[in-house]
Amino acid sequence: MTRIIDKILSRRQEKLKSSNESIGETTCPYFSLEFFPPKTEAGLDNLLLRIDRMSHKIDPIFIDVTWGAGGSTSARSLSLACDSQRYLGIDVLLHLTCTNMKRSQIKNVLNQAKTNGIQNIFVLRGDPPMGGRWKDIEELPNQELKRAIDLVKLIRELHGDYFCIGVAGHPEGHPLSKSEDEELFHLKQKIDVGADFIITQFFYDANIFIDYVRKCRKVGISCPIIPGIMPIQSYSTFTRMTDFCDIQVPQHVLDLLLPVKDDDEAVKEIGCEIAKNICDQILNTMDLDVDGVHFYTLNLERSVLSITAAMGSSTETNRRQLPWKPSAIQKRSTQEEVRPINWANRPKSYVMRTDDWDEFPNGRWGDSTSPAFGELSSLSHFYSNDNIRSEDDRRSYLGENPTSYQDVYDVFSKFIEGTIPFLPWCETQLQPESFTIQKQLAKLNKNGFLTINSQPSVNGCKSDHAIFGWGGSDGYIYQKAYIECFVHPEKVQSLINLINSKYPTMNVYAVNNAGEEFQETSEALKDSVTALTWGVFPNREIIQPTIFDPSTFLIWAEEAFSLWGSVWSNLYDYDSDSFDLIQNIQETFYLVAIVDNDFMHEENLFRVMAEAGGVQ
Repeated sequence: MTRIIDKILSRRQEKLKSSNESIGETTCPYFSLEFFPPKTEAGLDNLLLRIDRMSHKIDPIFIDVTWGAGGSTSARSLSLACDSQRYLGIDVLLHLTCTNMKRSQIKNVLNQAKTNGIQNIFVLRGDPPMGGRWKDIEELPNQELKRAIDLVKLIRELHGDYFCIGVAGHPEGHPLSKSEDEELFHLKQKIDVGADFIITQFFYDANIFIDYVRKCRKVGISCPIIPGIMPIQSYSTFTRMTDFCDIQVPQHVLDLLLPVKDDDEAVKEIGCEIAKNICDQILNTMDLDVDGVHFYTLNLERSVLSITAAMGSSTETNRRQLPWKPSAIQKRSTQEEVRPINWANRPKSYVMRTDDWDEFPNGRWGDSTSPAFGELSSLSHFYSNDNIRSEDDRRSYLGENPTSYQDVYDVFSKFIEGTIPFLPWCETQLQPESFTIQKQLAKLNKNGFLTINSQPSVNGCKSDHAIFGWGGSDGYIYQKAYIECFVHPEKVQSLINLINSKYPTMNVYAVNNAGEEFQETSEALKDSVTALTWGVFPNREIIQPTIFDPSTFLIWAEEAFSLWGSVWSNLYDYDSDSFDLIQNIQETFYLVAIVDNDFMHEENLFRVMAEAGGVQ
């Protein structure tokens, strides 16, 4: 959880430092994204997945969540904001309007936001209620705060500097402003009483924004001003939005759109090009000191990702604080530096199951049975691909009518190869580091080692490495090779025999759905917590953010086995061959985890598995 103004100013310092050290080298702009709360729970879960995907692509500095007039979406807005911070690790700017809201309602919202760790508020007067007129907005019955400046004052009065406050700017004028001078006067008032930065209404003429920023600077508004960009999704939406908001449309924009106005795909493509050109013109106007862009997404992702990709953006892995994405909730972000590897592909489930912990492992991994760390909460699947995809979608990915082990093996292999986007144990598609071992993983899956988690070994790569890097620069990263997979009992026995006889650097753990462990591994290794990822940095202790804990593995196994039934077998008719097949795998296969402590020789892990499974 971070104040957005601090992040913006930090990025500005990075840009200045970069420009001083590397003449001619440019720094990628930052991006922020706006979303509105859907009307249904399923829609909310789908949007969270979309936000998660987009955040992995462009690493937004924050997202903002809109607020319906009079608080009409308050519960859904708060839910979306809180879940985005807690489970996705993204800082949120929560909209708050004063239109048709009483002071007591606003106080309650601010208290809820603070309780849930939200520290950034976007203050707006708000639109008139449906069918209302702007000129009547101040006469609404619950209108105890007349203007946005009153809401800024109230927030500072009640909460001091806890909240970072953003306010709206209108390059083409607000409907209630009588003149440009009046508009700038009211904007400066909002900054003077405590607002920290400005996001503007959208526009389609970059020169209007450029002139607006220069006029703001002349009247003494020195805070960051972020341009609001709305990609054109369809011609009808474009005309409706520009008419409603009284936005000027340059003739050259109309000339591009009119010939293809009935072709939505062509309109989107041209819209992306228009938006990119606007962004480039603004960001290359040096006297503006504008370093980022805010996108009004309309809850859509393709256009925004296309625009940012064309601008040369990508998630910068060397910005990663840790190899997993921390929660943006302050309690976790300041304490939590260690996680078990088992939930690497289902991090939201792990965050939810540890949400009530009052303390988190920090620094060296301590005793996992310590009451300070608490217990993992009861089994819950939270929102995830497995819960919100339709049955038809899941069946198309997992198989219409699987009747053999090989049918299931092929599904896992297709996921590794990237031809299907979903497995119940993986909230996202394959991570970049897994591409380095993709061929080996695909071969193992085709031969019955159903992998749900893995990492390659790393022996001292730089901490700003494009794939494996985390923790900043000037450090070195190490990893032990690790694989976690479902395996038929016969292959488990073969694996254990091989490892015990030929591979003393490896540890193997195996448990079935009944909680039965292989006796050969349970006693000697049950208390050995192993660091799987660690980093060495100047003037710091060694950081070990990813570990394997046998006791935690057994808890994870309960969740892992349950997904066979809750997500896969229930796609088929009870007592059908397909139902019986998946149930058989759930009841008879073992979940196996293998750690190779020799991080200098990754090939040994794949060699032993291939030998145990007869893989050619």
